[in-house]
Order: sequence, then structure tokens, then C-alpha cells
Amino acid sequence: MPRRQRARPSVALDDGRNVSPSPHPCAIARSGWPHVRCDDLTVPEEGEEGTADGAGPRTFHHGEFPTAKALEAKGPRTVSVCIPARDEGSTVGSVVRAVVQPFLASAGGNGLVDEVIVLDDGSTDDTAEQATDAGARVVQGVAAQGGKGQAMAAALAASSGDVVVFLDADVANTTPAFVTGMLGPLLFFDDIALVKGFYTRPLHGDPTGGGRVTELVARPALELLFPELSEVRQPLAGETAAHRWVFEKVGFTDGYGVELGLLIDVATLMGAGAVAQVDLGVRIHRNRPLHELRPQATDVLRAALARANR
Repeated sequence: MPRRQRARPSVALDDGRNVSPSPHPCAIARSGWPHVRCDDLTVPEEGEEGTADGAGPRTFHHGEFPTAKALEAKGPRTVSVCIPARDEGSTVGSVVRAVVQPFLASAGGNGLVDEVIVLDDGSTDDTAEQATDAGARVVQGVAAQGGKGQAMAAALAASSGDVVVFLDADVANTTPAFVTGMLGPLLFFDDIALVKGFYTRPLHGDPTGGGRVTELVARPALELLFPELSEVRQPLAGETAAHRWVFEKVGFTDGYGVELGLLIDVATLMGAGAVAQVDLGVRIHRNRPLHELRPQATDVLRAALARANR
């Protein structure tokens, strides 16, 4: 079926001028940029959700983007998977293997992914060794006050892909579907700029008990301050993907506010319809005690309020 292109809004600058956002990669390709293909692609069947006509974020399931179709849609574009990590030696290896073994051509994979980078952000354990053994290229960062946002910026700078997928290093059940699911909307739809994963997060036997900062801070902040994004189910998800030019344009907020900042900034720049979310199933990771969540909640609220005031 033919793809549909959404008109993108202009952006108001501080001096009162209205300008168009950076051209979409496919517009660049039509003018000769060599890394993006814009010929007709096979698009997954659209159901009640996942339509390109809605005004808000679109919702998909990872099963809508099988590997074979993702490979076809990728064309000459390159894909980087970046995994920021600090002291995640117990899980980072399995996360890397879920990407390297099926997708990295140099490791015998099908070529959907061109590089896998682990940004080792000042780890004191064996994170770097585990990541290297699993097949990633490890880039050493320095733990600093910038926290996760700075680590993501450093990982982006170390990568080269036209499309960049970020994965969390502390997830115990990462699967290849995390990658195809996050890539799918970007490869199949011209007007998708940012993709967020969402999932069920069990806690202490409760299948939906995880995500306390998400449910108590991030989603209420969006509902009150940015209602067009209130249906985004995991605004703080570390599973995030975008075209490189999107990350470079909006940048990365320091600390734990980086994910919410990206979401709001992309929606402000290009409209909520440029955001997609993909159901990744169940996500199992280390749940932190309540007292460790306060700094994260503070960063998230700070990011939301700063953008509301702006």
C-alpha cells in the first residue's frame, strides 16, 4: 500500500519567525543525499492503531515488523544499536548477544544492524569485558554529572548509523524483537521521527507493578502539561530509536530527564503524530528501591516543567 506523508508544522522561534523543521530524510534523499532510500516500501497492514492519519502518537506491535520486511525496507541506510551501561556486567552480555547474533553481519547475522556499541560510562565491574566478549564495540566514557543523558550523547557521537536504536543494558530478557520492533516504524513510515518501546513491567509478583516513576510522575506530568502525549505508555523507556538527524537536532537533556525531554522536544518540533510506540511484550530488569527513585523523579519533573515554561 502507498505510504502517506504528513505535513509537518512550522516551528516558532524566539524572535517570532516561523520556520520549517529540518527536512525529513526522504526529502533529503530526493535531492541527492545517498544514505536514504525513498522508493516504495512494503508497509505493514494498518489496523485500528498504527494509522498514519491520526493526530497523536501511533501504536504498533513488534510483530507487525518481521525481520525480512525490515531488511527490505532498510535499503542502503545504516543502523547503529547503542547501549549505554554503567556497572551492568550481569546483564549487558545477554543484551548485546540479542542484537549481534541475529543481526550483525560481521558476526554471521543478516545485516539489519551495522554496528553495536556499548558506551561504558565509568563502570567499576566487568561491564566492558562482558560486552566485548558478546561482540559489541566498547567505547569508554567517564561517569559524570550528565548521567544517562550525557552517556546517550557520547554513544551517539561514537556511532555512525543513519538510524540509531538505544537499548538499556540492565534488561534480563532482551530479544531480537526489541530491535525489529523499534526499527519498524522508522523504516516503513516517512513521517515517524521517534519510536518509544512499551511493555509490561512485573514487580514482586505483580505483573504490572513496575514503572513507579512512570506512573506517578512522568505520565501525570504529560497528562497535565502535554495532553497530546498522554497516551504514550512508557515515556521513560530506554528502548528509544530515531533517525540520526532527529537526535542531533533536539539533543539530550542531562540526567534521567533525557527520555522525557526527547519525547516532548520531538513532539514540539514535528507534532505528536511523528512519535510512535511499539509493544515489546514483557520487560524484566532490576527494580530499584524507592529511595533510589527520587533523583530520577526529580530529573523527570524538572524536564517536564522546563519545557512547559518554555
